[in-house]
Amino acid sequence: MAIAAETKAEKKEKRPSTAHLKVVPESREIRDRVRAVAAERGKRMDRAKPLTKQDLQSMAEELLRDMGLGEQYLGFTMVALTNEFWREQVQAVDFKRRLLLLPHCLKHAEGCPADYDEFGLDCKKCGACSVADFKVKAEDLGYKVLVSEGTPIVLKIIVSGHVDAIVGVACLNVLEKALDKILLAGIPCVAAPLLSSNCRSTSVDDDWVSELIDLHTPPPQTLTKTYVHLMRAANQICEEPELSCLAPRTRSAGNPTDPLSIHESIAYDWMGQGGKRSRPFITLSAYDALKGAKGTLGVDQIDLPDSVRRVALAIEAFHKASLVHDDIEDDDTFRYGQETLHRRHGVATAINVGDYLIGMGYRLVARDRKELGGECAADILNKMADAHLKLSEGQGAELLWRDARDKSLTALDALKIYALKTAPAFEAALYAGVRLAGPADDYEKPITEFSKSLGIAFQILNDLKDWTADEDNKLVIGQDVLAARPTLLLALALENANPARREELLALIGSKPGTLEHVNGNRMIETTVERVRTLFTQSQVFDKADALVDKFRARAEAVADEVRPEELRELLYYLVDTVLERQPTPVETESPPLIQLSR
Repeated sequence: MAIAAETKAEKKEKRPSTAHLKVVPESREIRDRVRAVAAERGKRMDRAKPLTKQDLQSMAEELLRDMGLGEQYLGFTMVALTNEFWREQVQAVDFKRRLLLLPHCLKHAEGCPADYDEFGLDCKKCGACSVADFKVKAEDLGYKVLVSEGTPIVLKIIVSGHVDAIVGVACLNVLEKALDKILLAGIPCVAAPLLSSNCRSTSVDDDWVSELIDLHTPPPQTLTKTYVHLMRAANQICEEPELSCLAPRTRSAGNPTDPLSIHESIAYDWMGQGGKRSRPFITLSAYDALKGAKGTLGVDQIDLPDSVRRVALAIEAFHKASLVHDDIEDDDTFRYGQETLHRRHGVATAINVGDYLIGMGYRLVARDRKELGGECAADILNKMADAHLKLSEGQGAELLWRDARDKSLTALDALKIYALKTAPAFEAALYAGVRLAGPADDYEKPITEFSKSLGIAFQILNDLKDWTADEDNKLVIGQDVLAARPTLLLALALENANPARREELLALIGSKPGTLEHVNGNRMIETTVERVRTLFTQSQVFDKADALVDKFRARAEAVADEVRPEELRELLYYLVDTVLERQPTPVETESPPLIQLSR
């Protein structure tokens, strides 16, 4: 969904397995019947508001009951209904602005001449399989084609502004997992499920895929609201050429011998590196929400003055500075899939770049004080300064704990650190957007409460994510253990372990085996991390952390329930859904679904 509904349903319990609900109808006759009924019911859908997962599931269950079919076809039916919801909007997008996403498992497992590059399968037009057939057809129409599976590059392509609609082919399991972000962002998208989840030489209804590729009509009269245009705006201000337009460089660019120019280039390059740009997005979207939410209706409707964009850019500059300093203090190895800044340029240079970005952030706000108004600029700067102080307090507490002899830690201690380290950034970003739109006195308390709950839940999810290596930040599992950080997971383990396990855990954390120069090298690192994982699992740490995420999520949504106007409330719901997107935990055997079958 693109924007949340007016009220949120009560939170569900821990997600059950849904494998039995993701069966593709065995016969073509049944598949066609389901598609035909879905098309008929699609005519009655209200496309002025996003299709919620709850509504989608209810419609699919009703359709199956009316047809006398079993619940095992629920996932397939939900995809068919989703296709009908987006069909008109997909077919109104120019072919040149569409992406065809194909799975590599459609290729012949044996004898395929294609190789993989950074964008997936570099398919040869050999005609030996359906991949080549679909690829040739789509490219002749003007599509961009990506042959891959659940890759993060899909969302990056969308946010960068290269495509406005997606036609996908994948198994139901992958559709649920890989396309969640796309649907949540409100990207018009249709898909054809593979006939099986076998990852080698599977098949699909070829004519169905061809039909989806060929979709083409004039633009529909009713468009569904989406945040994708504001996501793109947040992305663009952090990249060239808009970055240097909003924050002009003061040194001559391109001089490889001038240290001032080199230093500035490092800072600007770092600003343009990776990340979701969620904080500037929050600022821009909060401002837009209080100005009528025109930006959710289309790129032509967006009205974001440069002074507003510069404040959003300042929020990102502060965030990027905090990452530089945090990576140094924790001696992290990777960020955005690359070596951290201090590993590449040295600690001293990295510290200075972080300081430079802090100065850049404050200057971006202060330079527009005439356009913003003195009181508005002062209020925003005050909130940013407050966020800096809290972040430093939280990070300071973490560093002092890390270097202390006594590694005792309670869950309350960890949550206090999280509230200081993570929540203030969300609060500053949200407050800035609201204050840019007008007086913010009535919003200060709910913004603080919402951001605190959102920030704590986000940090807990980040702790869980540390146990599943990712491409965006960390490529080493268990870095929090190796760096001896005071995480909630550790606190829960210490509180729930028996005395023997507690002593063992304290010894493992206290030994600091995380440096690659340790006497036993990588082998000891792996042993330490795996042993800590075992102790965490025995203490049911991952399940308890999941439950706390649900608790703080519910608190954030309870605050959002009371916020007015509706456009701002919808934004807060959307932030909860996107910022707190679930990742598989180390003890889950099934990945969380894209289309949650109960919620």
